[in-house]
Amino acid sequence: MSATPGALVLHGLTGSPQGVAGLGAALAAAGFEVEMPLLPGHGTSPEDLAGCGWDDWSVAAESAYQRLAARSGPVVATGLSVGGALAASVAAGHPEVAALAVVNPLVDPPAEDFLSTLEAFLAAGERFLPGVGNDIADPDAVEVAYDRLPVAALLSLSRGLVGLRPRLGDVRCPVLILSSRHDNVVPSVSSDVVAGAVSGPVERVWLERSRHVATLDLEREELERRIVEFAVRAVAGSELSGAPQGQEQPGGDDAPRREQRERAGH
Repeated sequence: MSATPGALVLHGLTGSPQGVAGLGAALAAAGFEVEMPLLPGHGTSPEDLAGCGWDDWSVAAESAYQRLAARSGPVVATGLSVGGALAASVAAGHPEVAALAVVNPLVDPPAEDFLSTLEAFLAAGERFLPGVGNDIADPDAVEVAYDRLPVAALLSLSRGLVGLRPRLGDVRCPVLILSSRHDNVVPSVSSDVVAGAVSGPVERVWLERSRHVATLDLEREELERRIVEFAVRAVAGSELSGAPQGQEQPGGDDAPRREQRERAGH
C-alpha cells in the first residue's frame, strides 16, 4: 500500500473507548492507524452527558476522521451501537471512505410518540433513565459505562437519527454489519435499516452468543477477525487502479445483498 490505512473506531452512548479497545487493538495489529476518540459527555459523569447531544458527537466523529485522514491512507469507519450511527454519518459525508463496519448499530429513527414521551419526561423534571450499558453474555466481561442515561441526550440522539436516515443512501462503500441474536438494547431491525438503505455492497454476520456490547462479549475474537479481514480487503481494493470505491472489490462478498444468509463462524 502507498500509505498506512486508517481506522476510525467509535464507542456507543454512555460507554467509552474501553468498550471498543479490543477492536482498535486488532486493527492496529493488522497495520491500521487507529483513531478512537472519547465522545463528548462520556468518561466523566451522566450529568456531563446530559449537556451533550447528537451535534456534539457528530462534530467529534468528524474531527477524529479529519485527523486520521490527514495522516493515513484509505480510512475504514467502524462503530458500536450509536458509534455505528456516527460512523455511518461519516461515511455518508465522505465518499472517499473505503468501508463501513458497524456492530449492532442504532440508526432506526424512533416513532414520534417516543419523542413526545421523552419531552414529557423532561417537562416533568425526569432527567435520567436507567442505564443501558453492560448488555453482555460473558460473565467475566464488564463495560465501563454510566449507570444512568440522560433523557436529554437520548432525545437529541433520536432527533439526530431522523436526520441521518435519509443520508444512508449516500454510503456507497462496502458495508459490514454484525448483529447479535440476543441484543437487549437495540432491535435487529435497526441493522435491517442499514442493510436496506445504503448504496454499497453489504455483508451481514449474525453473532449467535453475543448481546449488545458484542465487542466485549463471547464472540469478540470472531468479531475482530471479521472486521479486520473486511477492512484489509476494502483498503486493498480502494487502492487498485480502476476500482472505484463503493463498488464490489476483489476478495469481497460475491453476493452483496446476502445479509440475511451469512452466519458468524460459517
